[in-house]
Amino acid sequence: MYTTTTHSIMVTVEPTYLHDESRPRRNRYIWAYHVTIENQGMETVQLMSRYWKITDSLGRTQEVRGEGVIGEQPIIHPGERYEYSSGTPLSTPSGIMVGCYYMETRDGRPLEIDIPAFSLDSPEDRPQVH
Repeated sequence: MYTTTTHSIMVTVEPTYLHDESRPRRNRYIWAYHVTIENQGMETVQLMSRYWKITDSLGRTQEVRGEGVIGEQPIIHPGERYEYSSGTPLSTPSGIMVGCYYMETRDGRPLEIDIPAFSLDSPEDRPQVH
């Protein structure tokens, strides 16, 4: 698991390689990731949008921006958590994801919340010795 805290919002990500959905011979590798967002602060926040930077093992990057997560813009009160699962494909057997959530407090103050960088490593990735 990968965890970081920004502005009293703790974000934890747990990636899982989906062997049954991946097709290594077709250069298609699939991961699921489970995210927990925990409000450890004193203010209610709403997740408005997200940004992801996904980099494969060849250094190719893809940026993803969008409103909310999985079609929702959750409100997270102090002491509460919000959890969701999503996924991503890659054309290489490994990569890395990092990003941020854009949130707002009840009074409209914007917050940028870091999503920790996390590794996407499949069992098909063969280490190279140099």
